[in-house]
Amino acid sequence: MSAEPRRALEVRGAWKSFVHDGRAQAVLRGIDLTVEPGELVSLIGHSGCGKSTLIRALGGLVKLDGGTIRLDGALVTGPGPDRAMVFQNYSLLPRLSLVNNVRAAVRSARPDKSRAAADDAAERYLTAVGLWDAKDKKPGQVSGGMQQRAAVARAFAVEPRVLLADEPFGALDALTRARLQAQLIELWTSESDTEIVVMVTHGIDEAILLSDRIVVMGNPPGPSVVDVIPVELARPRDRVSVIDDPHYREVQERLLHLLTAEGLADANGRAA
Repeated sequence: MSAEPRRALEVRGAWKSFVHDGRAQAVLRGIDLTVEPGELVSLIGHSGCGKSTLIRALGGLVKLDGGTIRLDGALVTGPGPDRAMVFQNYSLLPRLSLVNNVRAAVRSARPDKSRAAADDAAERYLTAVGLWDAKDKKPGQVSGGMQQRAAVARAFAVEPRVLLADEPFGALDALTRARLQAQLIELWTSESDTEIVVMVTHGIDEAILLSDRIVVMGNPPGPSVVDVIPVELARPRDRVSVIDDPHYREVQERLLHLLTAEGLADANGRAA
């Protein structure tokens, strides 16, 4: 009897280069990373370190030059309904209402579902993010925070194994960001069948609050992955009290050090 495939998202030896000013620059440089079911992993680092390139490769939107990405043992070669993405700029269809944005995504990603099932999914997830009363409004008629809540609802409604989020809260004000962070965790842990979340962030505190592990990425010519830091804080996490936890402070100080030029230089020296 053949062994069951690993139920994990696995990156092995990932390389990707882009041409800039006539020269190839390696943005992803031999990345090895495994994300297990039940994990939320954040990618953090300075602009240009390859965070967005990596998450788009996980979504099948960027083709690697070398290495592999596998989900449940199957090779990732392009986009698929097992992975859904949330972008910073919402990416809603402007001519459709919020509810029809979600319905359309479900029908496209899951063509086997009936119209009634797509309607049920739209209602379930728009209700979960507090938008059912605004379901008939178009994206241009609601705030940026409401648009992003709709984008999050749309992503979960297609029932992905993996949710990929590229700075999903970066354009929002602090209060809206805090509310959406809580809703993301609530949807992931209790409302959906999504098993894995990978998120790009620039925020140290956001990474610690949400993540099980934090992948610190560095710029060329050093290694792409500088460090992987576990966040050993029990869930659910209260943002007011968790900042007083000694482990929170320990991870925060480690990240602050790694994200300075001196810290990255030290890490690159050790890796070399």
